[in-house]
Amino acid sequence: MAGFRLSKPYTMPVEELREAARQLAAKLERKHGVRSSWQGDNLRIRGSGVDGELSFGDGVVDISVQLGLLASAFRKPLQAEVQRYLDEMVS
Repeated sequence: MAGFRLSKPYTMPVEELREAARQLAAKLERKHGVRSSWQGDNLRIRGSGVDGELSFGDGVVDISVQLGLLASAFRKPLQAEVQRYLDEMVS
């Protein structure tokens, strides 16, 4: 199973970080048809061929995504989209 992992340090307040994560999940839901749910401070994202988790703590946002065979063809653009969002929304 292909996938990717991204990490970024943050200093912003946790509530702002949660809102940025909510916005990212909403964007991915609209654009890629995935579903999201919160489990504590972990945001789970699941869809056809996609299983991901965003977690934050100790000043670091961690995102890990596993992609099925068909979804793995879109790994690079999806990874770039998530990285761009992190760079723009997380400080």
